[in-house]
Amino acid sequence: MVFTKKALGLEICRNGLRMAVLEGTRGAPPKLCAAGIDSFDAETLRFSQRDPNVLNPASFTAKVKDTHLKLLTRVHRASVSLPDSVGRIMLLDLETRFRSRDEGADIIRWKLKKSFPVDINAIHLDYQVLRRRETGETVVLVALIAREVVQQYEELLLEAGLEPVRIGFTSFSLYRLFARRLALAENALLLTYFGRTVGIMAVRDGVLDFCRSKEIRASAFDPERVFREITGSLLAYRERNQAHAAHEVFCAAAGSAARDFRDLVAEATGSEPRVLRSADAISPRDDIVCDAVLFDLLSASAGAAMGDL
Repeated sequence: MVFTKKALGLEICRNGLRMAVLEGTRGAPPKLCAAGIDSFDAETLRFSQRDPNVLNPASFTAKVKDTHLKLLTRVHRASVSLPDSVGRIMLLDLETRFRSRDEGADIIRWKLKKSFPVDINAIHLDYQVLRRRETGETVVLVALIAREVVQQYEELLLEAGLEPVRIGFTSFSLYRLFARRLALAENALLLTYFGRTVGIMAVRDGVLDFCRSKEIRASAFDPERVFREITGSLLAYRERNQAHAAHEVFCAAAGSAARDFRDLVAEATGSEPRVLRSADAISPRDDIVCDAVLFDLLSASAGAAMGDL
């Protein structure tokens, strides 16, 4: 018997909040069965790595609750996507071996203690072991966010009637959205531009090999600054991975910036990128009307929901 599961994804971004309810079965592409988009009132949010982000908790909670009610769904478990800029993502090489997850976390804290600008003990830390090198080093993917920041989001979402089962960053929500297509490439380079943020991820032999994101603080798409960020990130990656095979290049961007971003990626990489579209990763249920613009807006929330399917 095939069971259909539903999952709720929530993205919180500078433009407001986006919710997507997906349904699917194991091994099959998910379908969009409900969506909600709204904006926060002025001065409700101010994104920061150090301080709680929500300045008006009552307004934030009311908006989340109202948007969720309009979905007409019984799904309350939510996978949440936050901007990369409210935390830190990094790959670390650990020379010291560890026997347990807690021991690994202690080693990472010790390694970061001298270089991190705030008290590392006030930071919520999560990590994933990516690979073990022949030289004995362990490569780990580390995600960091201030405890005060993440705890405030958790408490307010619970107050709004949601159960935040996973809180992550937008870069990984976007990667999850396109993961099915990327898995077909032996080595993949994914470049994205959503929410004024340039993201670059490299996957080698199915394992993340590099990740970097940078918010471009401009009111409109700025080709020069975006190109500079792409080339700088590619240079950093190539310096770290000089001996590795070439990658198949993919790119994805929202709205009117999509064509210009593709051209910048082609120029920076010297390869013709394969364009990924949110509308190709998920499809609407038969009773849902959804165009490419809406799919673009739902990219991160849909990617977050995929983590719970």
